Amino acid sequence: MVFGGGGVPSFLWGWLAATYDVSQSSIVIHGKRTASKAAVVSKKLLCSTDMATWITGTTFLILVVPLIIEMDHDQQLTEIELQNANLFGTAPTPK
Repeated sequence: MVFGGGGVPSFLWGWLAATYDVSQSSIVIHGKRTASKAAVVSKKLLCSTDMATWITGTTFLILVVPLIIEMDHDQQLTEIELQNANLFGTAPTPK
């Protein structure tokens, strides 16, 4: 087996040279650059989506959850009034 420079067998030199030529071609370089830009855009989109999700969740907790609790409370009071009206034989008071 004949070795070239650096201890690499001589039959691999042609393959290494071809690989280097392909990896340095304008198509490969353009593809790498495009992939890098796509990764940056994806990261920015993920961060902005994350922030929008946090804002939506926080707004829901601050505005909607208390409303749901209040509506449930009113429903429970109405049910209690109906039970008391049936128990005591009086008509429920309309609201």
